Amino acid sequence: MAEGLGTAAPAPDSRPSGVSSGVQHDLFQDEDTVNDYGSHNKPGTILQRFVPEGNIPFPDIFQTNQLLFYERFRAYQDYILADCKASEVREFTAEYLEKVLEPSGWQAIWRTNVFEVLVEVTNVDFSSLKAEVKLTHPYLCESRVSTFTLECMKELLELKENQLPLQELWVVFDDSGEFDQTALAIEHVRFFYQNIWRSWDEEEEDEYDYFVRCVEPRLRLHYDILEGRVPSGLIIDYHKLLSECEEIYRKFLNLRSSISNGDADTELENVSMAEGLRLYSEIEQLKQKLKLIENPLLRYVFGYQKHTGIQAKGIRPTGKKITHVVSTSMMASLLHSLLRDKLYQESHEEMEIQFHNDPLSAINACYEGDTVIICPGHYLVNGMFSIADSIELEGYGLPDDIVIEKRGKGDNFVDCTGANVKISNVKFVQHDAVEGILSIHCGKTTLENCVLQCETTGVTVRTSAELLMKNSDLYGAKGAGIEIYPGSKCTLSDNGIHHCKEGILIKDFLDEHYDIPKITMVNNVIHNNEGYGVVLVKPKIFSDLQENAQDGSEGNKILKVQENEEVGAREKMGQEEQMQYTSGELGPYARPEFYDQTDQMEGNCEIVNELVAASTRKGQMKKKRLSGLGIIEADDNLMSQEMFVSIVGNQFKWNGKGRFGFCKSTQISQKKENYMIRSQIHKDL
Repeated sequence: MAEGLGTAAPAPDSRPSGVSSGVQHDLFQDEDTVNDYGSHNKPGTILQRFVPEGNIPFPDIFQTNQLLFYERFRAYQDYILADCKASEVREFTAEYLEKVLEPSGWQAIWRTNVFEVLVEVTNVDFSSLKAEVKLTHPYLCESRVSTFTLECMKELLELKENQLPLQELWVVFDDSGEFDQTALAIEHVRFFYQNIWRSWDEEEEDEYDYFVRCVEPRLRLHYDILEGRVPSGLIIDYHKLLSECEEIYRKFLNLRSSISNGDADTELENVSMAEGLRLYSEIEQLKQKLKLIENPLLRYVFGYQKHTGIQAKGIRPTGKKITHVVSTSMMASLLHSLLRDKLYQESHEEMEIQFHNDPLSAINACYEGDTVIICPGHYLVNGMFSIADSIELEGYGLPDDIVIEKRGKGDNFVDCTGANVKISNVKFVQHDAVEGILSIHCGKTTLENCVLQCETTGVTVRTSAELLMKNSDLYGAKGAGIEIYPGSKCTLSDNGIHHCKEGILIKDFLDEHYDIPKITMVNNVIHNNEGYGVVLVKPKIFSDLQENAQDGSEGNKILKVQENEEVGAREKMGQEEQMQYTSGELGPYARPEFYDQTDQMEGNCEIVNELVAASTRKGQMKKKRLSGLGIIEADDNLMSQEMFVSIVGNQFKWNGKGRFGFCKSTQISQKKENYMIRSQIHKDL
């Protein structure tokens, strides 16, 4: 058989023990490709035996449901579907089966939702994708509902004319290798009609790119879901849309078949036609939504927009605020400590307490003003913490004692949209993630005395959001430890940010559509990052301004004077800062014997000067643009969009590229980005 279908036929010299060496290569496989997809060294490329569960001693079957993505991809692309149209899928599948399937002489387990029974295949009707079968002797059957006697099963097979769909058959294992390709071929057919094929595909545009349009994106989505790369909420939406579309499509087919071919002027048929048009319109809308999720380029945008639109519950209908206690087990000593330290109120007001086994269920049960207290323990969570209300999440103990570990790759870890969210004394741990550990979309989030063990991006502070992060430790991000978007507010105090690709990344804010962020950094230790300690995304227009600054224009002279004034002010601040260093402590990450106070003072001043200079340039750009529009007199308050910056007492040590640097932006403005996304969606629809 073909290269991509070589999973059932390993090379002769690499066969496991107990398997005959007389197995031939795949039907269409060349000599030089045997070791490619038939190698014992590749995981999942050899069919193994599987022992069926249950009380009936069924024979072992081939385990075919663990094939890798590339194996199925190559099979459908190169050897089953190729460049066929949607209307030709059945014909191409039949031709493929006729080449690789044994027509008779093998046994299989016929599986339904009600029973399982052992049968023997006597012939295969390739055009209908069905097999003619007979019951085996001895008769083996296991029923989930009621007992099926031999006579009942014979009657059922007679009603079906002894023909069963191939996809309902699981081939019995045979170590001779004779039926390996049969088991694999049936698995490809079964997987296709269960996970890829849609009943409406034949009514789509009947072009030769069916594999590219439908098969490949659906196959990739299936494996992305298996590998946890799709948000759980988006998976639920997809299956819900799919079920809804199938149900409406069935109604549409029934209505269409009921309409007669005669005179269509009768009132009843006119009503049916109108109903048919309505159903058809609904089907098309659902199909477009499914395509958005199936498209890997638009899937992230679709999921991101959905999750950022989570609505807050508000105040509980009863008006009460509840304290949620999370613990895997509650001992008397722990309960006594909680009552003493957290749950007892001097006001003697009754407090309602709810107990949970995991943090996710506690957060999902919260309303505005609730408190979640997490007891010491290691908690494994699947899903995303979506915090849309103002709540407080507090660990009872030290962060290393309260560990919340994320499982699954598709979801963000923590998404905050609440007006005032507080998180303290918790350690968050990510593994194999594709999304950031904490995203603040709007509102204010306070993070205090926490540990963030990141995998991709660390903390993202989006436009109009606010982060207050104190006494926390963040490390391990493959991107930036903290991403600060234009128009946001970020206050960092006494934190450690280390072993990330970049320490802190400030997004481009020079575009006229962006607001300037407000940044405060005090006594942070930013060290051992691969790139810069702090990096500012620098668009192309930034470089153009630097070149134009040499033309001696009056505007540029003013800009230079403003920059010099800022530098002088920062130098004065730096001298005061140096005095603070002399009398104060250097922090937990500092090494006094190697610490250069002057160098550290210059590092803080350098960042302040660059950021203030950039904001000043933005103001000059806006003034020039307004002047070009004929607006000579502008409100100084509106023109002076000066960044609020306070950067003092920070330590930048052992960063790969230094304290501060620029990163040229290859991104377009948000306005253009949104336009391109809308255009892509419109094109895809």
